[in-house]
Amino acid sequence: MEQQEIRKHVRQSYAKIAKEQQSSCCGPVSSCCGSSNADTLSQQIGYSKEQLESLPTGANMGLGCGMPLSHAGLKPGEVVLDLGSGGGLDCFIAAKEVGDTGRVIGVDMTPDMIDLARKNTREGGYKNVEFRLGEIENLPVADGSVDVVISNCVINLSPDKGQVFKEIFRVLKPGGRFIISDMVITKPLPDFILKSMEAYSSCIAGALLKDDYLNAIKQAGFHSPEVIESVNLPVDLMANDPTAQNIVKNNQLTQQQVDEIGKTVESMKVRGWKAA
Repeated sequence: MEQQEIRKHVRQSYAKIAKEQQSSCCGPVSSCCGSSNADTLSQQIGYSKEQLESLPTGANMGLGCGMPLSHAGLKPGEVVLDLGSGGGLDCFIAAKEVGDTGRVIGVDMTPDMIDLARKNTREGGYKNVEFRLGEIENLPVADGSVDVVISNCVINLSPDKGQVFKEIFRVLKPGGRFIISDMVITKPLPDFILKSMEAYSSCIAGALLKDDYLNAIKQAGFHSPEVIESVNLPVDLMANDPTAQNIVKNNQLTQQQVDEIGKTVESMKVRGWKAA
């Protein structure tokens, strides 16, 4: 798959999710009608009920694969950058931790997601959060201007992950740190998964082998990335996106095949520092 083709498909897939989020309070992605599927999934991967209830309606779309902020150690006054910020879930939680003297920047390549996140910012009354349109391979952020970079199940969507980690290194201040939750694989995936655009936008086909992922981090300049956690996730938890179910349907996968794929894909939390 060509890089531009991948970006186009991913952008279209997540634009659709953002539009569904804004057009219906009881849509398929999330729900403001009682306990939503997105909230259930998010609690399973580490978010607390209190955190989710404090967010603007529509900020949580259940698209993460972990809770990177649980290991970020944010401090008042810090500048935080969220790669692939979506509706603003992690940005709004981080905003409370860094306080009025801190700042949070979300970057997303999908205009509809940026519009949704800015709407959520206004509704939540956040004064220390901003969202910028841009690709994570070419961040609209100045050199050495960020204390902490976070990302939640997004870098696997990039066709050039090595460049993403170089950008993270560039924007971090000396002594700055990153904490990322992302999907990795422990062995190569079947060809029909690797060639599936649906599997790519659902955070499966684009996942790197775990060792290759860590090597890409080291090659960007981070010498000792620390794997905090790496756990298997069921396929239906990889993304709260109807395309995850379409992969099973369109490829007529048996339950055994689904289970095998689930054992191959892991959610990994990894942390690293830029040398001071």
